[in-house]
Amino acid sequence: MDRLIEAMIPIFAIIFTFGIPGIIIFWVIYSKHRERMRLIEKGLSPEDVKNYFAGAEKKYHGPSGSLKWGILFLFFGAGIFVANVLEQKFDFNDGITFGVVLLFVGAGFVTYYLLARGRVPTSGDDSKISNN
Repeated sequence: MDRLIEAMIPIFAIIFTFGIPGIIIFWVIYSKHRERMRLIEKGLSPEDVKNYFAGAEKKYHGPSGSLKWGILFLFFGAGIFVANVLEQKFDFNDGITFGVVLLFVGAGFVTYYLLARGRVPTSGDDSKISNN
């Protein structure tokens, strides 16, 4: 019985590794198709539906999105580094790593807010961005 269980582990690993992402991808495609079909049933032409979804997929976020993710990843990496240094130097347990990383990620979001608060347009109009 133990051999049977050991033989089943790689089979289940392969099924879960490739099967679950496949199911998720199928479900996303199926949901988009079903949504488009419902819009067509409501009276929109296929061209109108195509134009509706084309505008939604090409949304411009501006340079502030890159700034936010850059600051976030910088602080995330710094948090991991500081947590590892504290863990090795002062012999803290593993629980401190999570707290320090969250502290640094929060500091990253606050830093982004302080840098971008006057530069990000609120109504989607890019001409309102100031150069402060």
